[in-house]
Amino acid sequence: MGIRVARPDDVVAVGALTAEAYLADGLLSDDDDYAAELRDAQRRADEAVLLVATTATPDGRQAVVGTITVAPYGSSYAEVAEPGEVELRMLAVAPEARHQGVAAQIMRAAQREALRLGARRLVLSTQDAMAAAQRLYARLGFVREPERDWGHEVVHLRVFTWTPPEAPGMLVEAATWPPVRTVVTPDGWWVGVSGGFTRRANSAMPLGHPADLAAAVDRVEAVYTDAGLAPILRMGSGAPEGLANELAARGYAERARTDVMVRAVDGDAAAALVPPAAAPAWSGHVRVADEPDDVWLRAFLGVKQDGAHADLARAVLSAAPAHYLTATVGGEVVGTLRVAYAEQWAGLSCLAVSPQTRRRGLGSALMRDGIALAGRQGAHRAFLQVEAANTVAAGLYAQLGLVLADGYAYLVGGER
Repeated sequence: MGIRVARPDDVVAVGALTAEAYLADGLLSDDDDYAAELRDAQRRADEAVLLVATTATPDGRQAVVGTITVAPYGSSYAEVAEPGEVELRMLAVAPEARHQGVAAQIMRAAQREALRLGARRLVLSTQDAMAAAQRLYARLGFVREPERDWGHEVVHLRVFTWTPPEAPGMLVEAATWPPVRTVVTPDGWWVGVSGGFTRRANSAMPLGHPADLAAAVDRVEAVYTDAGLAPILRMGSGAPEGLANELAARGYAERARTDVMVRAVDGDAAAALVPPAAAPAWSGHVRVADEPDDVWLRAFLGVKQDGAHADLARAVLSAAPAHYLTATVGGEVVGTLRVAYAEQWAGLSCLAVSPQTRRRGLGSALMRDGIALAGRQGAHRAFLQVEAANTVAAGLYAQLGLVLADGYAYLVGGER
């Protein structure tokens, strides 16, 4: 399944799907005036950001199975948004595609779009009867604002808002996954070089706003040329204006769009770490160490199929204060997790579970142990990075209380 901005040839299908979903839920009748508005997806595409979820059909086409409208303040679709807010409208999933996580994926995409637009808050209205949708909003970090509830005629609408939580920021993230070598350019950009082990340790962070953007990119490219690596720049919130266009003109390609998810780990947050009664059980032992030993590295890199980078991995992972969790069953290593520390943040990474042990609750158990460990070490908040396309992992993290806070993508030039 993919999420993207609607294309011109999508709009008829989007309009039909939206009206069909509302009719199937009994929220309106076919002759209701609002049904005509739902079918007019072209106007939504013209005046707001129209997102669609698509899935492949047996004949190779991409069928639209979900949609949502992201409406900036001041647009005709923003009914309750205040200055600085973005409003979500007309979330709809095709009846035949429900119970497959489509709504959650498209809502997360809308949150990413709000971050891209620089919104300070997202707002949406929902009817009393939409209990399942309201549970989804709560899982995604939305909160009720009953003082903003509104309605018309016999319809009462509940208002939910989402404020992006504090994110760790590029420097904290880099401190928990430091490159083998960091070059700081005259423009103040940090360029990580680590022999190709992970984009995270081999990418440039554009921390400043240079007067000559092209020259700044030239300097980054020179560092990677000298290292024999393809240039990679991290593009996220705070990136210099015009950088995306500069990189596009140079033929850079987007890779690995990534979400940054966060949660509190101190105080009463520990109560949320108790596994739900329905969680799968696993029987084993978790060992905690201060260094990544050979057994831990083999287990982590074996799952990631990156064993050729063992020495570089050790250099990167051991360069920051961290703990390394190793799960074993009957003496066999079946899972790993790393918890690194920087400025009262704990960075959770390197979650790997052996294929034969998956779907038994081990990943959840390791994450709960790691979050609890971070709290005992004095961290106030935890974060992790997960590729936006990895919806299974994102769903697991959401169940553990992690919510979207930031996002970025790697733009790669001249891949070798």
